[in-house]
Amino acid sequence: MTAEPTPLPSRQLQVTERVTVDPRLHLAAIVDSSDDAIVSKNLNGIVISWNLGAARLFGYTAEEMIGKPILTVIPPELHFEEEEILGKIRAGERIEHYETIRMKKSGERFPISVTISPIRDEAGRIIAASKIARDITERRRFDESRFRLAAIVESADDAIISKDLNGIVKTWNQGALHMFGYTAEEMIGAPILRLFPEELKYEEDEILGKLRRGEQIHHYETRRRRKNGEVFDISVNISPIRDASGKIIGASKIARDISDKKKIENLLLQSEKLAATGRMAAAVAHEINNPLESLVNLIFLARQNCAPESKASKLLTTAEEELERVAHIARQTLGYYKDTSAPVALHIHDLLDNVLTVYGARMMSAEIAVDTRYDDLQKIFVSKGEVLQIFSNLIANAIDAMPEGGVLKVSSRKVFSGSKDGIQVVIQDNGRGIDPANLDRIFEPFFTTKGNLGTGIGLWVVRQLVERRGGQVSLTSSTSHNASGTTVTIFLPFAHPKDADDEKGKTR
Repeated sequence: MTAEPTPLPSRQLQVTERVTVDPRLHLAAIVDSSDDAIVSKNLNGIVISWNLGAARLFGYTAEEMIGKPILTVIPPELHFEEEEILGKIRAGERIEHYETIRMKKSGERFPISVTISPIRDEAGRIIAASKIARDITERRRFDESRFRLAAIVESADDAIISKDLNGIVKTWNQGALHMFGYTAEEMIGAPILRLFPEELKYEEDEILGKLRRGEQIHHYETRRRRKNGEVFDISVNISPIRDASGKIIGASKIARDISDKKKIENLLLQSEKLAATGRMAAAVAHEINNPLESLVNLIFLARQNCAPESKASKLLTTAEEELERVAHIARQTLGYYKDTSAPVALHIHDLLDNVLTVYGARMMSAEIAVDTRYDDLQKIFVSKGEVLQIFSNLIANAIDAMPEGGVLKVSSRKVFSGSKDGIQVVIQDNGRGIDPANLDRIFEPFFTTKGNLGTGIGLWVVRQLVERRGGQVSLTSSTSHNASGTTVTIFLPFAHPKDADDEKGKTR
């Protein structure tokens, strides 16, 4: 007897159910669920399919559009496009991302991007066209906004620059070209450090550190360098640039040239300082006049006890003249008091020798040799006190510049400068020299290269006195090894500008 096979447990039974889905239905479901408008039309432009995306985009239902010409959604002025499109489809061409304008049921016109492909039958013949259309209104707005911003950036007077977190320039507008002198081609891809003076390059690491932490930098005033090497004052605002995920990928910088603003601020500051100096000098002049008169009287009495031609008498005479000059300077109150004393005819070299005598002991102790060369036989009409003040300031500066000793060269000669005859005085030292960066400011009031030892008034007073006399003063200097030193050249015309005007008046 044959035993019947034991049935497998129900959990071991495997039943496979094969479900067959019509591919056309699957594709239809995909088309109908698309957000884009997917439309088909025959070669005469008659709509043969219209998905839900098309209904949402154009406002027409499938029932309203199927069997109707596609021209229904094309503005009348653009109907010519349809013939061109159908011509390309009949030729088997595909049209990708064609941007144009179409019309909703409400009459509203809007921008779309369409891709159109030919539809073929089983024999490969083109029988229709499929169209996928996407509303690009938002993208157009974004593009317009971006282009508008780009135009604003490009036309801005300020320099607007972007860079990555390594300090490499990414964008460079026309304002940056005008401000720094570099073109976009020269700067994009180059390090922003190209614009930094050598002594300020450390700032970039500090700036990038703040940007990486997401900090903004507002109205930071510093100095930058133009292509021609000029260093100037700027104010910058710097902000981090973030990508779509919020990650910091770079920085934008808006820079404004504030050179003129700084000059005005400095002028105002100098005006305030000069006004304060004027008040202080007037007070000083009032306080020291009486002691000066006492000293002059004492020197006068001391001279009575000396032989008239003795060395002591001559030195006391020089001291008396110097005290009178101090009193004169005090009365001038550092240039605020107009000298009304009458000019006198004298030789410039006599005044130079006078000043050199006063500073003789100081130069001897500093081991400074003096080389004088005079060729000014013609006398000149000048205010003795003012010219002594000019030479005293310049010779004192030269001595200060040679603390280790050196040679002081002083010369005078008659010259012809422009339309004027006059005397040229050259005072030259071989001291340390003046840094080239400071030469443009050397005649500014209160600017000094002597640190706490200088007031910054001397050269300013020299310039005021020389130019008021109708003369000129210039200064050159070098800090080169074995060729250092400073040379000051002064030209004083024989005729004062006021005197010349008076002479013209007499001849009329």
